[in-house]
Amino acid sequence: MSKPWRNRGLWNRAGAAVAAIVLAGTAALTHTGVAFAAPGNALKGEIQPLLDAITASGVPGSYAQVRRDGKTFTGASGVAFVESGAPARADSRHRIGSVTKTFVATTVLQLVGERRLSLDTSVDQLLPRFGLDPAITVRMLLNHTSGIGNYTLGLDSLEAVEEWQTRTFAPDELVRLGLTFPETGAPGELLSYSNTNYILAGLIIEKVTGNEVEKEVNRRIIKPLGLRTTYFPGADPRIRGPHAGAYVPWPDAETGEVTLRDFSVYNMTWAWTAGEMISTMPDLNTFYRALITGKLLKPAQQAAMLETVPWYPEMPEALRYGLGIYALQLPCGTFWGHDGGVIGQITQVLTSTDGRTQLAWGGNYGINFASTPEMITALNNLIVGSLCGPEAVAGADQRRAAGATNVPLLPSAVRVGD
Repeated sequence: MSKPWRNRGLWNRAGAAVAAIVLAGTAALTHTGVAFAAPGNALKGEIQPLLDAITASGVPGSYAQVRRDGKTFTGASGVAFVESGAPARADSRHRIGSVTKTFVATTVLQLVGERRLSLDTSVDQLLPRFGLDPAITVRMLLNHTSGIGNYTLGLDSLEAVEEWQTRTFAPDELVRLGLTFPETGAPGELLSYSNTNYILAGLIIEKVTGNEVEKEVNRRIIKPLGLRTTYFPGADPRIRGPHAGAYVPWPDAETGEVTLRDFSVYNMTWAWTAGEMISTMPDLNTFYRALITGKLLKPAQQAAMLETVPWYPEMPEALRYGLGIYALQLPCGTFWGHDGGVIGQITQVLTSTDGRTQLAWGGNYGINFASTPEMITALNNLIVGSLCGPEAVAGADQRRAAGATNVPLLPSAVRVGD
């Protein structure tokens, strides 16, 4: 019999325990007394203490690249591997999870720009073998309004986490698993995040091009941008090059004692075009800057990508989802990006509308990430401090006192259990 996941509700898009941005018209955060460098000091003086605070909160190690005001900071904090104590590296190859979706959506939109596909094409017309509602369109896959069930609901127990570690999945198998779960609404009715949507998007790319999706993403995005450390690992469970562990708090079957277990060796075919890719923080910033500044898509497709629907109806402007990318409101404006969470690793990437201010961050701590107020606050401070500067963090108390509420960040992280 499967053991129920002990942190039920933690890895889902509405989990209040996930890292939260505090909103008061625009987002704000509580100030925790992190020491910032005086104006004029190197960017490192601001960002390194924020990374160190994440380590102090209980995350073994993390790494980031921040671009702001014409300066770049690339650094790390903590350890890559708890067992050896080896320090975390800024050039760590990292499982980026659902950040993969932005690469996939960009590829689909390039095909639309080439008139090989339409966003309004019925998915059933392209992939009739699944018997989908004919009203579901390609656009609905990309903005998660299809109503199709989420196949990662099948990752519902400790046993499933172990089983999926060595199992090789076919994309059709993932889609059919998703279709066993309840529909979340009528096509186009509301946003309900489902990884099944992006498995279907990957299959559409292969149907239209006749090529493996990995080849198309490589040809269209990775090679032109010179992303030398970005790739699909396929069934290879190991991460090539320098990397960190992927730690999950794991209870002993007999005693219940919880220790950190490393899942960095993991067959990622279960995630495929919903979350399989590996990259580095510098590569991610390069990709998002090129994307947001119009270097990868034609104007019509760029506009389509950035047309958004609210993620949380009760806070419609706080977080809005486009086509494989979302818009998050921060104290200093709108930032575009995506997050990702797989077994033992978490990612957040955000870029300003002009592409000049960016954060890409990865941590080697997974299912129980941000389960304490200290972790939540530390990641919040990194995000707002990196993108908006120390003043935005320092002024957060007043905004929260004015009636701010919380909206989850990292909303896309794969969940284990309900």
